[in-house]
Amino acid sequence: MSNASLEQWLQRLETIHPTEVELGLTRIATVARALQLLPVPQPVITVAGTNGKGSTVAVLEALLKASGYRTGVFTSPHLLRFNERIRVDGDEAPDAEIIDAFVAIDAARGDVSLTYFEFAALAALLVFRARGVDIVVLEVGLGGRLDAVNIVDPSVAVITSIDLDHQGWLGESRGEIAREKAGILRHAVPAVIADPNPPPELLHCITKVGARPALFLGKEFTLASADGQWQAVVQGVDGRPRQLLPQRSGAMLPENMCAAIQAALLLGITLSDEAIALALENAAPLGRRQSRKLMGRDYVLDVAHNPAAVCKLIEYLRATPCEGKTIGLFSVMADKDVQSILQGAVGHFDAWFLADQPDNERAARAADIAALLRAAGESMISVSKNLRQALRRAQSMAREGDRLVVFGSFTTVAAVLPVLDGLHDAAVDADVIPQGEE
Repeated sequence: MSNASLEQWLQRLETIHPTEVELGLTRIATVARALQLLPVPQPVITVAGTNGKGSTVAVLEALLKASGYRTGVFTSPHLLRFNERIRVDGDEAPDAEIIDAFVAIDAARGDVSLTYFEFAALAALLVFRARGVDIVVLEVGLGGRLDAVNIVDPSVAVITSIDLDHQGWLGESRGEIAREKAGILRHAVPAVIADPNPPPELLHCITKVGARPALFLGKEFTLASADGQWQAVVQGVDGRPRQLLPQRSGAMLPENMCAAIQAALLLGITLSDEAIALALENAAPLGRRQSRKLMGRDYVLDVAHNPAAVCKLIEYLRATPCEGKTIGLFSVMADKDVQSILQGAVGHFDAWFLADQPDNERAARAADIAALLRAAGESMISVSKNLRQALRRAQSMAREGDRLVVFGSFTTVAAVLPVLDGLHDAAVDADVIPQGEE
């Protein structure tokens, strides 16, 4: 398939493995060794966690770039384009480089079957090697212990929040999930723990593995925030404390920003105050409380798709009230804890716009979500046959000063964001917001 397009390659990758997810390191490690990808010669920061991984990686990427390092970043899932998953020096890898990597992987794997995600992870490592990056940042896709990126030994391991999600794969309790996340830890390798209340199981894993130094949010590095500003004390590689000047947190959680700064310092990176300020200003992960303003209406887009993430989103909305109504546009996968997700959001939206995702078999039915909302006492509910129709209806209701919050699965935000970007372009020369197609 050397002459195939990236889209054709991705379609093939969706079909060549019998299951979408198959956790385990044996198959991918075999192919990585055949490609001579291990060990990775550059310093590596691996980031695991339930929520906050994408934001932490985005800040790390911006910090390292502002400090003059050529960084290779692998993240998932993508929002709009597969190329988002593989970035070098802040730029997405072009199709041609990814295709070359896929061709090499396909030739090296022999009869070893790889999942879509495993192909992506190996392609990222091939691109980083070809580009000669200085530092590699890897985001765990699912869990940690058996995730594809865990074939790479980190120089610093970061674990963000630990909450309930993907229980079918990772366990039914925070403790069980913590053990899976702790799989990225290594003996005598620094660990940054940004969960303010880590389960005892995580502490046990840290001791058992011998990860050190292990720095915990609220202990070895601390954070204080008030009135939308935060200040922190972090540790340098020499163990000396360093106080960060007050910063605006904006849409990102300060704990994720501080975890990224702490990880970079443990890697031995010299971070100037100017580099930190520049990085925090420029880090803007897609779909994480992402803001748009069109014709007097505010939009917030967030891939919050588990109860803990939705609670954080609601905290952000309450801390940044709008002048008018807050309108929710929501869709999520049926295998999530939809009732618990909604419990955290009920009472915080003046109206709900729900949508089916007819091309996505995993998506929850809008009618089922509506029934849960009605049972919880919500009354202003609209059900649409697809996300574009829901967006159009929500826009018809919204008035100047209102805020429309698009949240739920990655596919929810991915369907709406390009429409809003198109509207932004069209609205430059228009007096009204054009309506999207159904």
